[in-house]
Amino acid sequence: MRAKIATMLVVASLAAAVSSAFSASPMKEMLDAIRDDARETEDYTGQDHISVAVLDAMGRVPRDAFVPDSVAHLAYVNTPLGIGYGQTISQPFIVALMTDLMQPKETDRVLEIGTGSGYQAAVLAELVASVYTIEIVTELAERAQRTLQSQGYDNVHVRAGDGWFGWPEAAPFDSIIVTAVADEVPPKLLAQLKPDGRLVMPIGDPRGGQTLVVIERDAHGDSKRRDVLPVMFVPLTGEHR
Repeated sequence: MRAKIATMLVVASLAAAVSSAFSASPMKEMLDAIRDDARETEDYTGQDHISVAVLDAMGRVPRDAFVPDSVAHLAYVNTPLGIGYGQTISQPFIVALMTDLMQPKETDRVLEIGTGSGYQAAVLAELVASVYTIEIVTELAERAQRTLQSQGYDNVHVRAGDGWFGWPEAAPFDSIIVTAVADEVPPKLLAQLKPDGRLVMPIGDPRGGQTLVVIERDAHGDSKRRDVLPVMFVPLTGEHR
């Protein structure tokens, strides 16, 4: 009888392990795909990996909670997904790369332009002290706020509005991320960036020919641009257009 019970326990343990491995595999596959993309884009980016801190943060954020139910089965595929209102949730590798380029620190206050579903804000919230995020589509801003609150991200502040003008009353920021393309860096955003801060965003034409760039401000407030990678983002909209 004891042998039979022991066999049953082993079988149950193996079944639980298999079940656990299966449930964890989509996230693992997404993180592996990010690592692969980092190596494959080294010639552009100058780096062959994403930091462990950023990958760990992404591993803690349930991407399926930030996408519509209709595409939840694709949540951990390394691809952008539609979230309604003509907007998308970025490809996980791009989220990882842009976050890594910001060089986030635990004490940072970060501004994000283009909240979308709230996923990028959640990843940042795992790494920094506070995130201020602006979304021009009111319905998306409200949905993102509900999702972020339900996931326990109380260090994220969401506002519906035109991100071109930033969040002046909360400035200055240690870093700024823009998840939509414009043909120039919004001047008011640059003015809200601390000396020694970084701004990461795509620059170019909404129809194509976009480049992910990093803008660094030195201690004197002078700016330097570095082109990183060809990308494709939705346009940054608002009154400035």
